[in-house]
Amino acid sequence: MTEKTFIPTPDQSTAFREALGCFGTGVTVVTTQTALGPRAITVNSFTSVSLDPPLVLWCLAKESNRFGAFSDCQHYSIHVMAQEQQDQSLRFARDGEDFSHADWSADDMGRPQLANCLARFDCHLHACHEAGDHLIMVGHVDQVMYRTGQGLIFKRGQFGGFVDLI
Repeated sequence: MTEKTFIPTPDQSTAFREALGCFGTGVTVVTTQTALGPRAITVNSFTSVSLDPPLVLWCLAKESNRFGAFSDCQHYSIHVMAQEQQDQSLRFARDGEDFSHADWSADDMGRPQLANCLARFDCHLHACHEAGDHLIMVGHVDQVMYRTGQGLIFKRGQFGGFVDLI
């Protein structure tokens, strides 16, 4: 493939998305409890922000059909998905209301917690920032769970895995 150079304008959004896809990311599922029941959304825009205080962030698209459920949530859990959870990640990407395929339970704050993920960050909302067509959701981490295993990775529109050497 040849090298492409361009200015990221609205008419170059496909090329911009392809360039962003060159960066492999982990796959996460964010869950929250709403008045209508548990909700989930699959995201790859998760990153650490600060160790002290313990802050992480993820980005929520304003055009997402789950925007209302997550833009107002005060408590949520971010799950780093294991390679064997690819199907579950895809199902939550398509439908954030159906938890019938998931093994989960709610914590004392009502946050839905998925079983068998590699890590889970139980958060309360620290800050929310407008950023173009997304909201940056900064969470203060209340509790963490993690284990060893193969992580689910997403790059250039494809899923793959990464093996821990620990």
